[in-house]
Amino acid sequence: MLFASVLQLALVQHVRNTCVDAAAEGARYAAQVGRAPADGAQRTADLLRASLAERYAGDVTARRVDAAGLALVEVTVRVPLPVVGLLGPGGVMELDGHAPVEQP
Repeated sequence: MLFASVLQLALVQHVRNTCVDAAAEGARYAAQVGRAPADGAQRTADLLRASLAERYAGDVTARRVDAAGLALVEVTVRVPLPVVGLLGPGGVMELDGHAPVEQP
């Protein structure tokens, strides 16, 4: 049971870290001059499909936000919690990536 618990935790951490990295990369991509938030969402979804699976790329959104006068791109990824067998919690993780918008 201990081994299964450690395996479950490692799998959740791997998925979380991969999604956060993909969201941050998508935000950086969308923040470039001449890019739109939709470009970042597409880039994030492509990265998730390539590194995890199709089901992890299904709910990706991107938008421009203002944080204390700084224009940012925010990419949000909602993914299911990976479950080994029937062990562990079910549910959804919501993860964000941010990047400052480049000025021309």
